[in-house]
Amino acid sequence: MKTATAVLGLVFVVALGHAMPARAAENQITVVAAENFYGDIVRQIGGERIAVVSIMSNPDQDPHLFETTPGIVRQIAAAQIVILNGANYDSWMDKLLTAVPRRDRVVIDAARLTGHKAGDNPHLWYDPATMPAVAAAAADALGKADSAHAADYSKRLEATLSSLAQIANRVAQLKSKHAGTAVTATEPVFGPMARALGLTMRNERFQLAMMNDTEPSARDVAAFENDLKERKVKLLIYNRQVSEKLTERLRDMAARAKIPVIGVTETMPANVGFQDWLLGELDALDKALSGPNS
Repeated sequence: MKTATAVLGLVFVVALGHAMPARAAENQITVVAAENFYGDIVRQIGGERIAVVSIMSNPDQDPHLFETTPGIVRQIAAAQIVILNGANYDSWMDKLLTAVPRRDRVVIDAARLTGHKAGDNPHLWYDPATMPAVAAAAADALGKADSAHAADYSKRLEATLSSLAQIANRVAQLKSKHAGTAVTATEPVFGPMARALGLTMRNERFQLAMMNDTEPSARDVAAFENDLKERKVKLLIYNRQVSEKLTERLRDMAARAKIPVIGVTETMPANVGFQDWLLGELDALDKALSGPNS
């Protein structure tokens, strides 16, 4: 994910401005999440005892065009706990954390927790194993920051893990039903989930080129188009937050070939929790693959 940053200038603004207090109102623990789905998970565990700010929270915004602001820098500077995706998805966070250090800050890096590194598919929240690991790390960090309520955080963690298990159960159900089905996508956003479902993902070189904002080769474009024309795939998955003429053309080709198309997002929609968001997308996938044209 490529984003524009102006870290040095923003740090200068922070130095001139008023820093946020170490804790929010009523002794709340201050938490900053780079992406709103991580913010939602920590909120489920912390409840009213934490104040959470999620930086990437607009599902209508292209996340590749995100830019930091002085307000974001101030929030990170004051945060006791920071949660980020890692694996170079939100590399701007690494720069800001370095620019505004805080000795007692706890940083939860989803990629490090799950053994991922730069170069891996960075859309880790679509891997069913990621959020349970992040939730456990968040509960541990909250319990250490507020030991008087550690038991409450542990209890909330149990409830959150139980809810997340619904996703794992749904994935297992759909894997038994659709494993081996050939699908394709305009970007690798849904890739970790597709792998967990046992789907056969085609045109991955094309997807990587689109994610990295490089021109797909003519050969890869032709292969993608041929998959649609010849109906070699049962589903097209596209990133609803990114609009490109090429991907729009592929969607139109899929529609003409009567191949189901579903949209996914990199940012959690408003007014929905993480579990319901993913379960909704899984339901849409199941419906598309189970339809009369599949």
